[in-house]
Formats: sequence, structure tokens, C-alpha cells
Amino acid sequence: MIPRIVIGGAASSVGKTTITAGLIAALRRRGLVVQPFKCGPDYIDPTYHECAAGRPCRNLDAWMLDDAQLLEGFQRACGDADIAVIEGVMGLFDGCTWTDERASTAQIAKLLGAPVLLIVDIGGAARSAAAAVLGCQHFDPDLALRGVALNFAGSEGHARGCGEAIMAATGLPMLGWLPRHSRLGIPERHLGLVPGGEHLNPDTLIAEIATELDQRFDIAAVIDMARAAGELPGLPGLTDTQPVAHHMHGSRHPSSHRPILAVARDAAFCFYYPENLELLQEAGATIEFFSPLAGEFPSAASAGIYLGGGYPELHGPALASNARLWRALQNLRTRDAPIYAECGGFMVLTQALIDRDGRRWPMAGLIPGAARMTDSLAALGYRHAMASRPNLLTDNGNTLRGHEFRYSTWAQDEPIAADRVAWQMRGTRAEAPVDAAGFAEGNLLASYLHIHFGQRAEIARRFVEKLRPGN
Repeated sequence: MIPRIVIGGAASSVGKTTITAGLIAALRRRGLVVQPFKCGPDYIDPTYHECAAGRPCRNLDAWMLDDAQLLEGFQRACGDADIAVIEGVMGLFDGCTWTDERASTAQIAKLLGAPVLLIVDIGGAARSAAAAVLGCQHFDPDLALRGVALNFAGSEGHARGCGEAIMAATGLPMLGWLPRHSRLGIPERHLGLVPGGEHLNPDTLIAEIATELDQRFDIAAVIDMARAAGELPGLPGLTDTQPVAHHMHGSRHPSSHRPILAVARDAAFCFYYPENLELLQEAGATIEFFSPLAGEFPSAASAGIYLGGGYPELHGPALASNARLWRALQNLRTRDAPIYAECGGFMVLTQALIDRDGRRWPMAGLIPGAARMTDSLAALGYRHAMASRPNLLTDNGNTLRGHEFRYSTWAQDEPIAADRVAWQMRGTRAEAPVDAAGFAEGNLLASYLHIHFGQRAEIARRFVEKLRPGN
């Protein structure tokens, strides 16, 4: 049994990430090994939880993974932990559709049998805060809503008053509160929060938040709530799991039997599911990280490359000047070595990246056209992606699940030939249109799509098999 607690929000932007990161750090101060999680397809919030926990934060995505896969991943990650802290996604009941709970914080909390601490923004509320909590409590009586924490309070009296109103209406205790504090804010930009690894001093910020929680939260009551979770629910098809090895900044040692996969990792390429890299390692690959922003490039021994998402648009000059990276990519492409690129990685494989100021930066040139930044959101949401032809990850006609979140478009002088289109892609609504997306040719696969490899066992195995000579 792993003690566990879900930090949910009555709505988005109530401070879930701030309070989750601070709680993780406060629990570590008490000598606990904390395994952090984030619900949904988010790469940015987890960077703060990773800083706070000192170990990778993992995503729990109930749309890309089925229930058994999600529970198995949860158990594997928690094998050596004392407690799990899970940050929700958006509002408590917001999922992948308008009419059911799938992929919502509430659905994942029920799947895990985890109690929920509800974060409420009381910045412009008094007794009305109780009505919002009462609504959440009665909307789904099966949800184990066990307490509230209040954010953006004008004063201690304001917080205590709202807490009393909530207790009177719902019977739920207030376990803590935070004041309206600019110094506790996490900076934002176009894809959400600024990643923790880029923040001027993320460790200092998290330590300050943890100190605030130590002063204003009943941490012992939070721990008791987590310990009351009981055994994890069983599911058909769920197997016994082994604890996962937590690789923060390294990889397994290479051997003659393990092909080397070069993985770009720095401020420009920072969006990876930890499970994707671990599954590739378990399938037989050795991961070697390199930083394009530091002028690094894949070693000559690399059998392939993985370019994840991130913020290449903020680093046009540094990337454009890394000629050795472009030569390495072109050499890999010449011998049809596996090249897999998601979102930001896809952008740098085009002929040019055009930033928000209209400046054009030459990129790898392996894909026709240019990636152009936009002033507004270009795409956001879950996607069904059917392979238009056999590709690096799957066979022709197979459908994978992924998501997009981008502020750029792929501009081409002429349409891509049908035999080089990677995916036929549509959203989750039944009436959603189907669009051609991405680029696939030989062992090159690139698109705006982010894919969790845990959804299908053969994805990582197929990728690694392509890394081996003769494949």
C-alpha cells in the first residue's frame, strides 16, 4: 500500500502546481521519499515537482493509457517511495470530453482510490466559496473529497472565515491556506509555466513555498489523509510490477549489444515522458543525452536520434549556429538511421524556424517548409493518429493516441506528397475532421504529435529494433 493524495482544483489557475510543489518539498523535509505525478499531458508543471522531489515526476494520462496501464505505471514508480503526491489537471471534473469524466482528475483519483485535497481560489469570494466546494462534493458523491486548501487569501481572517463557511456547508476541513503573494508566483509564457529547470532559482522558490506551507498547512493531517487511502484497487489484466529505476540525468552503460540512441536534452528540448526513455532502455537501447544549445551533437556511435519538444523558438541563434548538429543529422538521414522528432524537434528538422519577431533561422533542412511561430494558440488537445504508411513507431493503418499543444504552424510552398504524410489525425469528438499531419520517410518520423509509448508495448521495441544494424 502506498499512501497517496490527489491535489485537485475547483478550476484551472487556482495554484495547484504551487501548492503541490511546496507540499512535496515540505514532506521531504520530514524525511519522506515522495513520488510526484501530474495528471494529463503536461511537461512543464512536472519540472517543479521534480525539483521538489529530487526524482522524476510522471504523467498519469487516462486517455492515452488504459486503466491497467495507468495503474501499472503508478505502482512501478512508487515501488521505493513513502508517499505519492498527484497534481490534477484543469478543474476537478474536466476531462477529454464535455460529457463524461474520462481523463479528468476525478476519474484518476477514483481509479487510484486516492483522497482529494481541493484547492479553492478565494481571492474574490467569502461564503460563496462554500457553494463552490459543495457543488464539487455533490457533483460526484463517489469521489473521496476529504479536505480543502484555500489560495489567494487577503488575510488570515479571510481564510479562516471561508474555511468556517466551507466546514458548515460540507463538513470538509480546511487543511491550509496561502496568502496573495507575488513572490510565490511561478512565471508563465506561451506554453504555460516557465519550466522549473529554467527558473532563475527554482530550488529557492520551492523552498519558500514549502516554508509557507509549513507555517499555514496542517502537514500531519495531509499525511494522515494520504495514509487513509488503503490498498490500490485491482483491475483485470493488472500484473505484478517491479519498481522502476529513476534516472534523473543519466542512462544505462553502453555495450556492444545495446545500440546508442542520442537524445537532445536542454532548455530547447525538454519535453519528454520519463517512461518513453525508460521503455526504450528496457527494449535494449542505451540513451546518450546531448545539448544542442551547448554546441553538442550526436556521437559518431549513435544509431539514431530522438528530438523531443520544448522551446526551440526561443533559441534560434544558438541552434542555427550548431552546424555540427545539422551535419550529424544529415549523416544519420543519409544512412536512413532512425530519427524521431516531436513538436519542437519537428520544427528544427524543417528548413527554417521563423520566430515571433519574423526572424528566419536556418535549421536542419531534412523536411521541406518552415516552422512559423504564431501570436495565438495553433493547436491544443488529444488526437487520434492513424499511420498513413508504415513508420518508425507503428504499421500502416494502426492508430496511436497523442496530444498537441503548439503556437506554430508548418508552412510549405507546396503540399507534401501523400506517400510522405505521417498521420491521418483527428480530435476526440466524433465529428472532428481528419487532417493529414507530419512527415514520414524511411526511418524518419516527425510531427507535432506527442505520444506516450506506454500505450502499446511494441512502440519502443519497434523503435529499438530499427536502431540495430540491418534494420
